[in-house]
Amino acid sequence: MTVPAVRAARPVRTAGPAGGAPGRRRSGKGGRGGRRGGRWGVHAFLLAVSLAFLAPLLLAVYASLRPYEETARDGYFSLPSRLSFDYYRQAFTDSGMGRYFLNTLLIAVPGVLITLFLASFTAFAVARLRLRGSLLLLMFFTAGNLLPQQVIVTPLYVLFTKVPLPYWLSDSLTLYDSLWAVLAVQVAFQLGFCVFVLANFMRTLPREILEAAVVDGAGVWRRYRHVTLPLCRPALAALGTLQFTWMYNDFLWGLVFLSDGDKLPVTSALNNLRGQFFTDYNLLAAGSVIVALPTIVVFLLLQRHFIAGLTLGANKG
Repeated sequence: MTVPAVRAARPVRTAGPAGGAPGRRRSGKGGRGGRRGGRWGVHAFLLAVSLAFLAPLLLAVYASLRPYEETARDGYFSLPSRLSFDYYRQAFTDSGMGRYFLNTLLIAVPGVLITLFLASFTAFAVARLRLRGSLLLLMFFTAGNLLPQQVIVTPLYVLFTKVPLPYWLSDSLTLYDSLWAVLAVQVAFQLGFCVFVLANFMRTLPREILEAAVVDGAGVWRRYRHVTLPLCRPALAALGTLQFTWMYNDFLWGLVFLSDGDKLPVTSALNNLRGQFFTDYNLLAAGSVIVALPTIVVFLLLQRHFIAGLTLGANKG
């Protein structure tokens, strides 16, 4: 007795929607119109945010080109009768802004170089050398970035007044009222961020390159100087650009640690344009524009490094 073969049941086709293929999703003008409308909305929002950030700078430029008598009479949002650069010449020459620019460079340029050297060597030790407590050390540097600067103003002020320096380094014979104080604070506060970023970047480098250097007999210094640093040039360029901008724009530390007005950086020296009984805010606006110009030029020339710095070290190795 034979068992009859069982035929496989054929799938039953169900009728799709009328006038269209079964299971096919419609993509008509409604979907494209919605996406286009959303894109226009995002662009409008970004344009509004950009204008909100640019409005103070544009208002400062507009006010700096007008006489104070005119803005005092008609307001800052009125139409001008004439525009001139007289306030720019007065702000640069009368306030001695060239000397303050030199003070800023004496702080920012060595500060960037010292910070990048110390941060790169520390990051190399944390990321590439198998040291005990390297993760704890990285967490320590990262936690330092969370400390508000204003918290330690008073302890640092007392400390710097008690740290002696020779006369050829500081005419006050202490660390207080010297550019060394501002330089030391800038390096200390920026070091943690640079170590964190460079350590994450170095972890993404191929391990085989350092292993080959070890096989060739390279020591720690050669592996750091001749192997790791050349590979970190993009990261160092991005960090250097960001660090210079941050140190240049700093306003707090110059006012706290420098009592001699001739030693102030250019951002803190803007306060010298204010009078005791009267302040010409158009003159102050011209000085602010002059101070902001170098950072704007640096951004326009090195904006690729700025953009790279936003995501630096974010890749997971």
